[in-house]
Amino acid sequence: MRLSARNQIKGTIVDVRKGATTSHVSVEIAAGQVVTASITNEAVEDLGLKAGMTAVAVIKASDVMIAAD
Repeated sequence: MRLSARNQIKGTIVDVRKGATTSHVSVEIAAGQVVTASITNEAVEDLGLKAGMTAVAVIKASDVMIAAD
């Protein structure tokens, strides 16, 4: 699949937590570095997402916020 989004990071799904209407899918992109996305339960089912699968986190955002301690 080809996408216009340039921020694509390959990883492994480490957790899928389903809620009432949305799921949180966590993808480990490097040792100890996890990106979590909130997607619909329907999308999780359609894509067959499960822990242990290889996946790509596609990040498309108009704003990115950075905070310092």
